Amino acid sequence: MTKVKDKKGELGMVPLGLPPANQPAEAKKSIVKALKNLMAGEASPHQQKIALEWIIKDASRGNNQPCWYSGEDGRRNTDFAQGRAFVGQQIIGLLNVNTITATED
Repeated sequence: MTKVKDKKGELGMVPLGLPPANQPAEAKKSIVKALKNLMAGEASPHQQKIALEWIIKDASRGNNQPCWYSGEDGRRNTDFAQGRAFVGQQIIGLLNVNTITATED
């Protein structure tokens, strides 16, 4: 965490190394191709793996519980970041579910 001041001059803390919560995740060409092939049902096993890893780690930041502490801007960033992380956490949760206990289609 690092100390910053928001627009009103309130001192707060932000996670180190994370871009702003509303900034889209960067994606290399290999990730874009993997995602497109995944959507088309044509992704190789490797493409499936890197696409899902990108969704969880980069796009949703599902492994993080980010919290920005700097006034109203901090609350807004925290809300946005938590919404992103929720998507990744849902996927992580489903990947850890025992298929025997999952509901039928």
